[in-house]
Amino acid sequence: MDIFFFIVPSIMIAGLLLAMYGVINRSRRATRAWDSGLTAEARCLRTYTTTRTTSGEHHRVVTTLHHVYEFTTREGRTVRFEEEDGPGTTLEGDIVTVFYPADRPEQATARPPAHGRLFAESGCLLVFLGLMIAFCVGFMITAHAAFSVWEDVAP
Repeated sequence: MDIFFFIVPSIMIAGLLLAMYGVINRSRRATRAWDSGLTAEARCLRTYTTTRTTSGEHHRVVTTLHHVYEFTTREGRTVRFEEEDGPGTTLEGDIVTVFYPADRPEQATARPPAHGRLFAESGCLLVFLGLMIAFCVGFMITAHAAFSVWEDVAP
């Protein structure tokens, strides 16, 4: 039974580490695109939303706005990419400026450069996820200590 108190937090830690990887990866991709200095005019081909329902005590519907853009690189290659959570004011047919790295233009972004905001958002998320990992580790240490004491007391 006491193994349960180690397996569940370990699974949670694995998920939190995966989330940290995603935050860092997203930040690196955006920074690479902005810092490359390469821009292009892209056309918004399509906008759509996806919805999902959260579970728990209060069910909520979370809606995510997606944009599909297409642009031509300086080398003449046509690239199409999708981006989540873009501005609601960008509609199909609109022309926007995209930033892309030369070696991976499919990792372009239509978000304007905002290094400080990205750093703050990513930093806060990483701190929060790190605190959650520390809580899980602390829980496992406390559980281990409690079960060690219980085994010493039990006949």
